[in-house]
Amino acid sequence: MTNPLSKKVSLVFWIAIVISTLSVIWGVLSPENLKGVTSTIRNFISVHFGWYYLLIVTLFVLFCLFIIVSPYGTLKLGKADEKPEYSMPTWFAMLFSAGMGIGLVFWGVAEPVSHYAKNAPTAEAGTPAALQESLQFVYFHWGLHAWAIYALVALTLAYFKFKRGAPGLISATLYPILGDKVKGPIGKTIDVIAVFATVVGVATTLGFGAAQINGGLTFLTDLPNEFWVQLVIIGIVTVLFMFSAYTGLSKGIKYLSNANMFLALLLFAFMLVVGPSLKIMNVFTDTIGSYFNDLAQMSFRLAPTNEENQTWIQDWTVFYWAWWIAWSPFVGIFIARVSRGRTIREFLMGVLIVPPLVSFLWFATFGMSAINLEQGGSDIAGLATEQALFGTLTEYPLGIVTSIIALCLIGTFFVTSADSATFVLGMQSTNGSLNPPKTVKFAWGVVQSSMAAILLYTGGLQGLQNALITAALPFSVIMLMMMYSLYKALAEDKAILIDKSSKSPSSTTDEQKSNQSMSS
Repeated sequence: MTNPLSKKVSLVFWIAIVISTLSVIWGVLSPENLKGVTSTIRNFISVHFGWYYLLIVTLFVLFCLFIIVSPYGTLKLGKADEKPEYSMPTWFAMLFSAGMGIGLVFWGVAEPVSHYAKNAPTAEAGTPAALQESLQFVYFHWGLHAWAIYALVALTLAYFKFKRGAPGLISATLYPILGDKVKGPIGKTIDVIAVFATVVGVATTLGFGAAQINGGLTFLTDLPNEFWVQLVIIGIVTVLFMFSAYTGLSKGIKYLSNANMFLALLLFAFMLVVGPSLKIMNVFTDTIGSYFNDLAQMSFRLAPTNEENQTWIQDWTVFYWAWWIAWSPFVGIFIARVSRGRTIREFLMGVLIVPPLVSFLWFATFGMSAINLEQGGSDIAGLATEQALFGTLTEYPLGIVTSIIALCLIGTFFVTSADSATFVLGMQSTNGSLNPPKTVKFAWGVVQSSMAAILLYTGGLQGLQNALITAALPFSVIMLMMMYSLYKALAEDKAILIDKSSKSPSSTTDEQKSNQSMSS
């Protein structure tokens, strides 16, 4: 029976929304001060905690790989006879839309071109070595490490929610190590940190989306690339995603996710055909090999004796690890919500293999198409970051048409990300309700859009990055606790499983034994 209190607004909502609102007011009243403070914090964290980010994210990857090959992989996130709520294609579409969304479109050209032509990780810019490094490090930033962060949060939430019947809260996953303290001030603090990290992470992504839509319109028309235009874009998209949120998860997000995949596949297929197809596939194959070959070295690369390389790592790798961590409460909760009925092994392999592989293909296609133009004399690297994609598209056939499709894709990703985020924020601030009230979702929609506008106003793209790295640090500690808590819970259940299996008929399946132990 559903607890009537589960849909009531919790203390977490009021605390988190006050903090978020005060941050917005701070940006309105003193934008330079907010910019200065976040820049100082970002620089401190990047310099003094870069090693920490590299170590913990690699640890998350190793932990997920361990769970895949462990006996726990056969456990189902739900009852033994429960079927997945969404088909495999729709599930992958929702993973992809929520997990990468605008970021993939925003950086699809800009990051590979920057690594190749402006500032290569280690090689000399513009050389064959820089070309290989450009995609190799893009895969590193958008591959296993990124999705292991999402997978850890999502698996922990799904396991405790669907297997143990815990509330869908970050704090509830820490019960094995904190006990009843998760119901008190400590638990509320953990949930507030998760909610605020989500607000900042999503607001940053929405800011990137608004900047790129503005950049595309500026590149194609005479519309100026200014803050007031981005503010109008945010306002329009806010209305759209609130309408989507009103229709509910199964309708709004499902339809938008499928629309995203259709537009993304259309744009991808077209560019693969009209671009340097053979070169794309050759470079894709070669750089996939170098990515896996050098994965361990890249995972721990900090370059303490080379200041230039160390700055590059702080600006790119540390920024990305912070971005994924700040996004992980939102993406993790959303992925957990749509993954009920799948086994742990199916879940982890799906999350760790399919979205990264699609991302690699995307970056190889768009990145190589842009680099090919750069090698031919075009100055794609000289364009503003948010205009690089459109500068590339217009150099190929039907450039105006594909640019319009790209704008539509960014818009649908924008709406999907914001829509999903209002659901997650509503869930986290109503005691874990899987169907939070629409008024709560609307409130969070206004807050996250306001936060995106303020971050753009105070610091542009640099301001967005500053806010991300600042918000990610405290939640990274919570993620370490979640990992240990999940391991402890699985170890406890394994002991029960062994005891039960010794008393069960030999014909009982592993999955039945597992679920018997969980229910006990």
